[in-house]
Amino acid sequence: MNPLFYLVPAASIIALFFAWLFYRQMLKEDEGTPTMKEIARYVREGAMTYLKQQYKVVGIVFIVLAAIFAVMAYVFKIQNPWMPFAFLTGGFFSALAGYIGMRTATFASARTANAVGKSFNKGLKIAFRSGAVMGLTVVGLGLLDISLWWFILQSVYDPTNTQNLVVITTTMLTFGMGASTQALFARVGGGIYTKCADVGADIVGKVEADIPEDDPRNPATIADNVGDNVGDVAGMGADLYESYCGSILATMALGASAFFGDTAMQIKAILAPMVIAAIGIVLSVLGIYAVRTKDGASLKDLLGSLSRGTNLSAVLIAVFTFIIFKVLGFENWWQISLSVISGLLAGVIIGKVTEYYTSHSYKPTRKLAEASQTGPATVIIDGIGLGMISTAIPVITVCAAIVLSFGFATDFHFTAEHISTGLYGISIAAVGMLSTLGITLATDAYGPIADNAGGNAQMSELDPIIRERTDILDALGNTTAATGKGFAIGSAALTALALLASFIEEIKIALHSMGQQVASAGGQLIEATKASIPDIIRLYNVNLMNPAVICGIFIGAMMAFLFCGLTMNAVGRAAEKMVLEVRRQFREIKGILEGKARPDYNQCIMIATQGAQREMIFPALLAIISPVLTGLLLGPAGVIGLLTGALGAGFVLAIFLANSGGAWDNAKKYIEDGHLGGKGSENHKATIVGDTVGDPFKDSSGPSINILIKLMSMVAIVMAGLIVGAHLL
Repeated sequence: MNPLFYLVPAASIIALFFAWLFYRQMLKEDEGTPTMKEIARYVREGAMTYLKQQYKVVGIVFIVLAAIFAVMAYVFKIQNPWMPFAFLTGGFFSALAGYIGMRTATFASARTANAVGKSFNKGLKIAFRSGAVMGLTVVGLGLLDISLWWFILQSVYDPTNTQNLVVITTTMLTFGMGASTQALFARVGGGIYTKCADVGADIVGKVEADIPEDDPRNPATIADNVGDNVGDVAGMGADLYESYCGSILATMALGASAFFGDTAMQIKAILAPMVIAAIGIVLSVLGIYAVRTKDGASLKDLLGSLSRGTNLSAVLIAVFTFIIFKVLGFENWWQISLSVISGLLAGVIIGKVTEYYTSHSYKPTRKLAEASQTGPATVIIDGIGLGMISTAIPVITVCAAIVLSFGFATDFHFTAEHISTGLYGISIAAVGMLSTLGITLATDAYGPIADNAGGNAQMSELDPIIRERTDILDALGNTTAATGKGFAIGSAALTALALLASFIEEIKIALHSMGQQVASAGGQLIEATKASIPDIIRLYNVNLMNPAVICGIFIGAMMAFLFCGLTMNAVGRAAEKMVLEVRRQFREIKGILEGKARPDYNQCIMIATQGAQREMIFPALLAIISPVLTGLLLGPAGVIGLLTGALGAGFVLAIFLANSGGAWDNAKKYIEDGHLGGKGSENHKATIVGDTVGDPFKDSSGPSINILIKLMSMVAIVMAGLIVGAHLL
């Protein structure tokens, strides 16, 4: 065992220790007045009720899928015998990370609201470090799971055998399907919950009844605050847990393949992504401690405070990358380090572009707010146009990162014999982008904590100055959430490309287990395990003249839109029930609007919970089934087309949805800050309509698409043996 490996479990323990430390420090802070405590308890209980119900449904799905994988492994012998267990651990750790993050967030919101009344810096510190609990838990549990499986499998399979290293890494890759499946349910279910509550609260409360956001008279306001946690904390945590693990695992698998025949280099290529992630954890903790601000800080000051922490971590990991590859003994150590840096820079650029298009500190969102002067229709039109335009730079950035990371790894030889090494460079770039996830996810999870803090201040009728301060923190949270979504989408693109290459590696293993040989470039028959990626491409005629590939591309692109439409309509159906319930309570419970009677918050929580559980099943199962059906009908070539089409269309669509939704939200916040007529004006009402349209864009459909892309890739990898052995075309 290479001594550098022990950095990986050590780093995971460090991450979990600091997550525990920040959690304990947060609990020691005062939660505020009895009313604040009561409201926080309502939100906490609602969130936990939802999560328990979701885990029951997801648990049944996992048991059924694990049973299917067990039959494939032990009866039909077309799956690795470790796969069912790896699948379950991936889902379990993903769910655990979401639970810990959401529990922390629901305890932190009231404490943030109480602290911000005394010191802006203290409020930011509580919210941000509570968000860091989510970030550090995700990276800590992710690396712990990876290091445990590496330790177990290299004890079972002889790691000095070059083929065994391929088997070990591809087996580990399958636990990513468990994480992907859990992430999709968490994202889709959480997104439907949060947006049906948000839309119901906004339409009836703000627009029809003309009462402020988070007003305690609104029956849906507690459900709305619960939704912030189940969607943006548990959902985002599961999403990025899956990206984080997926990028590391795919890089390990591609490293084992790229250096096939040289076990010493295979080991180094496998260790590299784990060690980079381990060092990234330590540097994330340093960055977290660098985040602080002063009282009276503006939104730009706060953005600067968070940027200081994330930029510090990013710069330091860039420096350490060179050291890591040099110590591991890579001949092209400085070139492969530049592949990592290209991924890091791509993440930074995507984050900054997202911030520019969605923060009301900048021109695009302010111009969107000005469109409210001619009504909600122009707000919606301009918001859609803004989202479409905002896709340009992120797409070009990711394209540049792909070309550069491939080129650096191969000394810019874009030839067939260098494909495996180049793909390793692309995959390691995804690891670089996510290496400081501990702090970047903290900036994202901070958002719903600040949002809930503002809701608690409003419902507890605290001093208006506290609400003003929480609104600033909330506006910052909207921007960091949009930045986090952009970051998640960008990392998903690179990770999905690496997973596509890993699917081809699984095809080679499936062919080897069937005893089938492959024709090399020279026409000689060779063992499947020794075949190159171009050999497999030739075997299945993967080119744009093959109808199976073309059909797969069309189906994949369609899947992104179909999935998006299903989740958006699911939000609409659930929101209709919420709107009717809020209207009923206003009509039948006398004295609510006068503040003399208490709304039935629990009924709205129940509607949101039931709606989310019912509506999340079909889209999630569709994502799991579609690669299998495509593979059985169109074969491996069709699946490669499917994954390519889904990646191309889904990546752009996800950016568009996330940025349009974020811009609409912050255009509303800009007016609420006193511009263009302020709260209650006709301009404000127009931006509320835009924000309501944008809610499922940025919090349901958009974020779910990047998981769809990766889950379909993971399903294809897991089902490669079945697809190779039983396809029709």
